[in-house]
Parts: sequence; structure tokens; C-alpha cells
Amino acid sequence: MTIKDFSGVWTALATPMKENGDVDYDSLQALVESQVKGGVRGVVAVGTTGESPTLTPREHIDVIAKIHEFAAGRIPVIAGTGSNSTAESVAMTKEAEEIGVDGFLIVAPYYNKPSQEGVFLHFSEIAKITQKPIVLYTIPGRCGIGIENETALRLRDAFPNFAAIKEAGGKVEKVRDMYAKAQGRMDILSGDDGLTVEFMRSGAKGVVSVASNIIPGAMVELVDAALNSQWEKAGALDAKLHALFKDLFIEPNPVPVKFALAKMGLISNSAVRLPLCKMTEEHRTKLMQTLISLNLI
Repeated sequence: MTIKDFSGVWTALATPMKENGDVDYDSLQALVESQVKGGVRGVVAVGTTGESPTLTPREHIDVIAKIHEFAAGRIPVIAGTGSNSTAESVAMTKEAEEIGVDGFLIVAPYYNKPSQEGVFLHFSEIAKITQKPIVLYTIPGRCGIGIENETALRLRDAFPNFAAIKEAGGKVEKVRDMYAKAQGRMDILSGDDGLTVEFMRSGAKGVVSVASNIIPGAMVELVDAALNSQWEKAGALDAKLHALFKDLFIEPNPVPVKFALAKMGLISNSAVRLPLCKMTEEHRTKLMQTLISLNLI
């Protein structure tokens, strides 16, 4: 399907695992179904929340293919095909394109710490091999570098399929600057659930959400309120969910959200792959209390 704009809730889908560490495709199918029923705009397959760093290259593509199969055209599927190797990202993007996904989420090249010129050239090589929309993903806290607004807009001017940017740098002033400079050429999405309302007040059109794995309907309600400038309603929903937004990052993502998904019976268990590990007892108790307070379990 053709994506004309990226407004709304896009779920950064978790990748359920079995106790032996294998991907749990039955749970993955159930999770996709919950997202369709919850009314999200679309799902992102195998981003950070999907544990892309520890999936094998074959698993990476297989999970994308299964999510595309399970979605069955009912909602768009955006494939995470980023890497710190340009050649690897190009290859993964080609494979995902053959599967038939609707677009790509591509993170800034991490660890190498390229210059902004290197960032521009990296993304340019990827854009040359697809006409489908690309969502840039800037998250300097994980990558060591960010995608500057000027670089993003330079890419948009060179390649029209750079359609949106997921802003996970935590700075509302960067969102305001991007909104002013983009002049409608590129959509902005919040990369942090807890900053969604603030970012949307400053020009963002939605969120790539971790929380919507467990509360898709509530996140859709919050974002719809913001899109309709119902700021009092959006603020009230944001305040209600504040503790959940915070506790879903009490340990590294996606450890807490997989714990919550398992407790809610949405996936078979909360298994993650090393170097991620189970939450401490203290943090499990805290997240449980928050889930109970919201009547989620």
C-alpha cells in the first residue's frame, strides 16, 4: 500500500522469543493481531524493540517476512533495515523490498561515528535501490551520533522517498527547528512515548511507540486527540500513562515491555537474548504495580 503520510501510531513491534531463545512465531502472530485490532496506523518490524542487534541475518529477514504475512495488507509494515555497514543495510533493504513491505525505518549508522557527510552518503546509497518511503531514525543515545536536521532535509531534497524522521534525541527544540525548516516536506514522529504530546505540539504527527505493544488503543486515542488539537484531552491521557511510559524504560528496551506483554498474556514469555537479561525483582515489582494500576493485568 502507498503511504501518503506518516501521521498516527506506529508500533515498534517486539520480537517474542521462546524459552530456548528461538523466535516465537505463534506469539508474534498474536501480537500483530492485537495491533490490527487496536487500530494502530502500522507496525515497525525488527527495530531496536524487535531486538535487531541479536537476530541473525536470516532471522532478521524471516521475522520481517512473517510480520508482513501476518499483517496481510490490513496495516502497513515498515521494515527496520538499518546497519552501521552501508553494504549490509543496502542488502537487507533489497531483501525486505522483495518481501513486499511498505517502507523502511533506517537508523543512523552506529558505532563508526561518521561525519554528517558520511551519514548523507550512507543513506543515499540505500535510497538509490528503492522507491518506497524511508523513515530516518535518529537516536544519538544509542548510536553515538545523530542525524542533523540539515542532513535529513538534504536527503529529502535529493531523494523524495525520504518521507519522515523518527526523532529520539529527546530535544523538543530540534523538533521545532525541523518543523519550521521542513515546511511539510518531511513528517516528524516522536521516538519517545513520554514526549509524544510535547513533540506533537511542536509539529510532530505521531509516534513510533513501544507502549503501543501493550496499549495500542490508548496510544491511538492519545495521538488522535493531539492530531485534532484536543490538547486538554491529550494532556490528560499523557498524565494517566506517565508512570507506564517511564517504567517501560526502567531497564533497557525491550526487556520491560516483553515482561509486560507476557504478564498480560499477549506473548508466551518474556525471554530476551543476551546481553539483555531479565529485570531485577525490584523493577519487576514496580512495573507490575503500574500495570495493575492501569487495569492491564
